[in-house]
Amino acid sequence: MDAPALTAPQINACAALVQKGDPDRFLAAMAAPVAARGPLFVLYAFNLEVARAPWVTKEPIIAQMRLQFWRDVLDLEEHKAHEVAAPLQALVRAGLDPAPLAEMIDAREAEIGTHAPFADEAALLRFLDATSGALMVASVRALGGPDSQAARVAGQAQGLANYLLAVPQIEAAGRRALPQDDADSIARLAGGMRDRLRAERGALKALPRAVRPALRAGWRSDALLRQSATFPGRVRAGQLAQSEFMRRGGILLRQILGR
Repeated sequence: MDAPALTAPQINACAALVQKGDPDRFLAAMAAPVAARGPLFVLYAFNLEVARAPWVTKEPIIAQMRLQFWRDVLDLEEHKAHEVAAPLQALVRAGLDPAPLAEMIDAREAEIGTHAPFADEAALLRFLDATSGALMVASVRALGGPDSQAARVAGQAQGLANYLLAVPQIEAAGRRALPQDDADSIARLAGGMRDRLRAERGALKALPRAVRPALRAGWRSDALLRQSATFPGRVRAGQLAQSEFMRRGGILLRQILGR
């Protein structure tokens, strides 16, 4: 795709949203070369906007209208002055395929009006594929990379790691987070995803160097999945999170090593 026409105020506005709402991806984007930060911040801000749409109102029709707004943004039917919509349209006009972003909207629409748990592990994995997996695909493409199944798997792994981190908060809100929440099921779910991620390492390393900042967003995935598979009791106890020193040190090390 061509270089998008993003302005400094647009990038800064999106970065502020990501810093507040998605600190891990914010750290990963800040570790990227300056030229890569703009597209990443825009996509990460879009992810936050569509993720919260089903939950900011109790009225399903209003939630649907919010998501329809983002469909209209992707269709480029008219210029949007919204702080995230305008730069997102700039990415699409520069050649970014909107299909993965539309996947993310569809997945969030399915959440409207329901507090039911995922029917089974397959349903949870399909949701992660259409949200975090699609976001990783879009991020890689925005930095000039190809349509990569390996990148999608990396996104799925990041999504599951983040979801397992959030299990205590989801349950505190009165929702059942996991289809099967016994220790063996959690260990199997996390271990299976970790195996898939590790199987894609060769394909991920073969991607162009320019897309590594997008992949770096999942820098904690393997460690968190390993913890969940080895010590599944930590998931519901809320004991997966790493210290702030380990979080920031981990992304800094990967930046230095180019991993």
